[in-house]
Amino acid sequence: MDHINKVTPEEVKKLMKEDNDTVVVDVREDEEVAQGMIEGAKHIPLDKIPYSVNELDKNNHYILVCRSGNRSMKAASYMDERGFKVSNMEGGMLGWDGEVIV
Repeated sequence: MDHINKVTPEEVKKLMKEDNDTVVVDVREDEEVAQGMIEGAKHIPLDKIPYSVNELDKNNHYILVCRSGNRSMKAASYMDERGFKVSNMEGGMLGWDGEVIV
């Protein structure tokens, strides 16, 4: 799992602005997302990731996000093993100080 690229919340903000192929995927549960998620993020709960990867474009760069970074690392590893370009946001939403939508 150590080979998964880690990005800081600041890098995520920059990538979202500058790179149209960057997709943020929030893997938290519905009730966590209800408290706010990164604007433009796609919500796919961790347990739904295996069923959702077929719908995702392998040309995109996926940044996985959860509350603290643990669950998103699991999702990133799963997607990485299937040939996706992935990164994990360090510190998760606990470290995010940007805009959130509710």
